[in-house]
Amino acid sequence: MEKKAFVFAGQGAQFSGMGREEFNLSPKAKNVFNKADEILGFKLSAIMFEGSDEDLKQTSVTQPALFVHALAQLSLMDNSTPDGVAGHSLGEFSALVAAHVLSFEDGLLLVKERAVAMQEACDSVPGTMAAILGLENHVVEEVCSKIDGIVVAANYNCPGQLVISGERSAIEKAANDCKDAGAKRALLLPVGGAFHSPLMDMAKTRLATKIEETSFNEPLCPIYQNVSAIPEKDPEIIKTNLIAQLTGPVKWTQITERMIKDGFEDFYEFGGNGKVLSGLIKKVNRSVNTLAAKNVFIT
Repeated sequence: MEKKAFVFAGQGAQFSGMGREEFNLSPKAKNVFNKADEILGFKLSAIMFEGSDEDLKQTSVTQPALFVHALAQLSLMDNSTPDGVAGHSLGEFSALVAAHVLSFEDGLLLVKERAVAMQEACDSVPGTMAAILGLENHVVEEVCSKIDGIVVAANYNCPGQLVISGERSAIEKAANDCKDAGAKRALLLPVGGAFHSPLMDMAKTRLATKIEETSFNEPLCPIYQNVSAIPEKDPEIIKTNLIAQLTGPVKWTQITERMIKDGFEDFYEFGGNGKVLSGLIKKVNRSVNTLAAKNVFIT
């Protein structure tokens, strides 16, 4: 029997009009959007359906919008049960709801708190990120270790694509040094701050308080978490890893490799444009020299 994974996208997968199709298609999806508007106290659905790309780039909107969109799409699956779940950065919160670790309401309230905390951290401690393409991970890590200032590996997206995060001057120096070391490209990213780096310590402290106050249930299936890249089922470990995620790296390459090794063949992507994680999974799949993983897109 084929093993089925549900994977959930993070920031960067949003688009203007997201969710409108699901809202019009299904009473179940419509209920998800209406419930989210009620919990948040503002019409998130209106911003998602009618707002501009610029509106959706605001962290306080982007994060809850992707969370709600993913779970509206999930509601169309007719109670299909995954054998494992994973989410990229923000997407881990959607994955926790899909695995019944968090209720929809608790998940959305944590995402709201996360977005506010991260925005405050970005405003207080400016930073940025850069994508390093075509260079082995260990070379990028070595370059970062030699830079004065804060710069760390933040997103292990797929072989040959590693995002670094930290102070702007350190990121710029690391990007140039990576080019000198043979990187095909080193691109500064148009992001609001240094996500998944020590510059998010303030946000981590604030979010940790809310996470500790929230009830976490045992999952119905393993969740492959960002900071460990291994299947977790203990609610306390899941909670600890979720707190660590704000300043720790997203190990998406390692997660995908482990899921393929564990026998997952069908990957269903939820949230946003449905193209981000599927593309990364294909690249990881090719790198491990297997045709086991098949990508099924939910859009």
